[in-house]
Amino acid sequence: MESLGTKLKTTREAKGYTIEQVCRDTNIASRYIDALEQEEFTIFPGEPYLLGFLRNYGEYLGLDIEGLLANYRAMKIQEVPIPVDQLLRSRPQIGRIIRPLVIVLAILAVAGGGFYYFWTRPAPAAAPPVEPRQAVVHTLEGNSLERRLYRGDSVLVSLGSEQYELELVNLGETLTIAASPDMQLVLDLGQEAGIDLNEDGHLDVRITAADFAKHESAAGALLRFDVDYTPVPSESVETVLSGMGDAAALPASGRPENAPAAAAPAAFTSPNSYPFTLQASFQSYCMFRWEILAERDRRGRNERYFQRSDELSIQAQNGIRLWVSNAAAVKIQVIGGGRTVPLEIGGAGEVVVADIRWIRGEDGRFRLALLRLD
Repeated sequence: MESLGTKLKTTREAKGYTIEQVCRDTNIASRYIDALEQEEFTIFPGEPYLLGFLRNYGEYLGLDIEGLLANYRAMKIQEVPIPVDQLLRSRPQIGRIIRPLVIVLAILAVAGGGFYYFWTRPAPAAAPPVEPRQAVVHTLEGNSLERRLYRGDSVLVSLGSEQYELELVNLGETLTIAASPDMQLVLDLGQEAGIDLNEDGHLDVRITAADFAKHESAAGALLRFDVDYTPVPSESVETVLSGMGDAAALPASGRPENAPAAAAPAAFTSPNSYPFTLQASFQSYCMFRWEILAERDRRGRNERYFQRSDELSIQAQNGIRLWVSNAAAVKIQVIGGGRTVPLEIGGAGEVVVADIRWIRGEDGRFRLALLRLD
């Protein structure tokens, strides 16, 4: 194989170049050109200079630069002497024995440690048993009581010398209050009903389902109990609602028309009832439920969680029942007959159940009134 210096020299001579001509064209001193061709690499001030001159000279001659550099590295490797003591020294055989032995011992130590840990570790502590919630018994003192009850909770009501227990026995799509297996009330959200505890023909307690989330029994139900409840003289509220037409006036829920309903604030008065629109503007987060009253083709409750700046419009013929988680979070106004009237339904943090509906007074005129059911 042709050496590095011989290749440079023969190529230069084949091209007819003199060393002086190469020096002028490449700006490499003649002593370095001659040293490359004679392979006298020790005269260079350092290997970077040598490699740089070799690269420039090779490019000038049109040779393969990588081949030249590889040729130089091969020469350098051949020039490195191997110490005689390393050639004569035999590799110790003990290393070949100790290394596998150490590996085997390490594996056995890890396996033994794992076995010891699993054999001696304490048994996991049993999770503490979850104690069932104890039913709470509340006592109605005075004429009213409002409490959040959970399934199994009850309220004690005293009538004369007798005491009666009203228990929340079911909470799902509706809630069920039982005074006995044969005396039960089923209420939907916002509804109220009376119960005759001593069976004397007089409704003794009015129960109002102020708030509960359907099919979430763990959240309980906010219930209100009122004693000395005066019943509707003739027929129940459900019977009145089911028998009305679209333009009929609605009496107050659970009250005679000449009782508190007659004094309820009125948005409009008119010789006849007419359709109206309720507009709700939400000032902050609020759970809002509504139900169209006495319209057979629009039965069912609507529910939605509203945020700040949300708005809602509801059209109705006769009335709307509302449930509001925070009365101050919503501004309500009614529009009808070319007029717009704001309504105040409650204060900050107040849960409100109310009807906005037409009521016919003793004078035969209709009033669109706000009636609080809570």
